[in-house]
Amino acid sequence: MYRFVIVDDEAHAIEGLKVYMEHLPAFNLMATYTDPVLALKELSCGSDVELIFMDVDMPHLSGIELASIIRQKTNKLILTTAHTKYGYQAFEVKADGYLLKPYSLGKFLETMQRVFPDSIKKAEPVAPQVLENFFFVKSKEDSLKLVKIRFEEVVAVESKLNYVQLRLENGRNVTTYMSLSEISKWLVEARGFIQFQRSFILNREKIDAVDGNTIIMDNGQKITVGDYYRKDFNEFINRYLIKPRRRVDKPTPE
Repeated sequence: MYRFVIVDDEAHAIEGLKVYMEHLPAFNLMATYTDPVLALKELSCGSDVELIFMDVDMPHLSGIELASIIRQKTNKLILTTAHTKYGYQAFEVKADGYLLKPYSLGKFLETMQRVFPDSIKKAEPVAPQVLENFFFVKSKEDSLKLVKIRFEEVVAVESKLNYVQLRLENGRNVTTYMSLSEISKWLVEARGFIQFQRSFILNREKIDAVDGNTIIMDNGQKITVGDYYRKDFNEFINRYLIKPRRRVDKPTPE
């Protein structure tokens, strides 16, 4: 097992990276930090790890500064940032990888393949092999009774701290004790649901309209696309958007 640590002041970035790392079961998450100063204190006196993911733009102590201090505590260092201007600094701290946010799963796996050539080979599918058109969850509203839900009736799933709320097409809501990342294995990976906001998973078949960066579902619910998912969202729209070959001119007034 490869031990790794994530340091990023944005909690949603950490959650997104954790979901990506679930594709690589050979890696074991040791700790996450949103405070770089705390990361410095604990990593400096802790055991060495095989990999650290380090965000660059953080308050009080930048990722570049932190990496230069604790570089000897990890075998591999991958920097993550939303800016392209830190290429030279990444070279200075001897970073092994550089992920420009928001990065796709494909780009992430490509980087991991290069940094850990055997990590992809060791990976096994983590999504369940769902053949049925339904699943059961324990409903918080019904005293933990097992409730049968068809995949096709799910409009959206919203994160509620330690719970998720499944919003169904008939207006019914079912709340169950589970994290969004756990249920994403069943919905996103196994059933092709989509995630363009850190608190929601959406059924693409239930999208009614898109207004700018707002997704409007069949039940009228509106979800704003998160900045972290903007690139994936644009790729999704371009994949399904039918565009005319000819240019449509505005009518000239008579």
